[in-house]
Amino acid sequence: MVRDLLVRGMLVGILAGLLCFGFLKIYGEPQVDRAIAFETQMDEAKAKAEMAKGMPMPADEPELVSRLTQASWGLLTGVMAYNIAFGGLFALAFAFVFGRLEATSSPRVAAVLVALTGFIAIYLVPNLKYPANPPSVGNPDTIGIRTGLYFLMIAISLGTMILAANMRKALVGRWGNWNATLIVAASYLAVVVIAALLMPVIDEVPEGFPAVILWKFRVASMGAQTIMWSTLALVFGAFAEKLMVQKRVAA
Repeated sequence: MVRDLLVRGMLVGILAGLLCFGFLKIYGEPQVDRAIAFETQMDEAKAKAEMAKGMPMPADEPELVSRLTQASWGLLTGVMAYNIAFGGLFALAFAFVFGRLEATSSPRVAAVLVALTGFIAIYLVPNLKYPANPPSVGNPDTIGIRTGLYFLMIAISLGTMILAANMRKALVGRWGNWNATLIVAASYLAVVVIAALLMPVIDEVPEGFPAVILWKFRVASMGAQTIMWSTLALVFGAFAEKLMVQKRVAA
């Protein structure tokens, strides 16, 4: 059963990857091009200022991967690998969660719940603290620190979500489904808000960077994530339900 779900999860990941690629190609790549143009203008202005002071003209760095490749095959490869990997992980998470639900639970509902909690814990909450940035935003010297902090925020959010789910099981018998859900939701929110307030603030947006480009780039990032998680929830849920029916008929 788990193997069948894993295969279906990766297949749905392929579909989600194609949808995300189309969205990012149409909406996200123009924002990247504008951000690169801004970065080029900054570099040219810096080079002119250095030459005015008598400093030598800085040498151009070789382009390892062309912009055309980045915006086409590079984007497609990265998006597909990301979505297929998440499709497999989503299937494993679904199998773990669904196996612990009541026998009358719907696979579609379980898939939606897994997708919703995953979207909140893995993307939305960490992204509110450390949002995605386009090229020219961020100091190259701090990329390691920024990456570490972002993954730490994901670990805190996801770990707290898992603890909250386990805590809800213990509270349902005493407080009922609705009250238990409210209690664990408030607990999760309190922990991630405190963690976000205690973690360092990173603000490396260069002076003069267009706010519209920054906003549209972050909207593109959230749009791609929404497409991925929605596809996993709806399409994988339908596949899982069909698989469950086939297994019951075979039994």
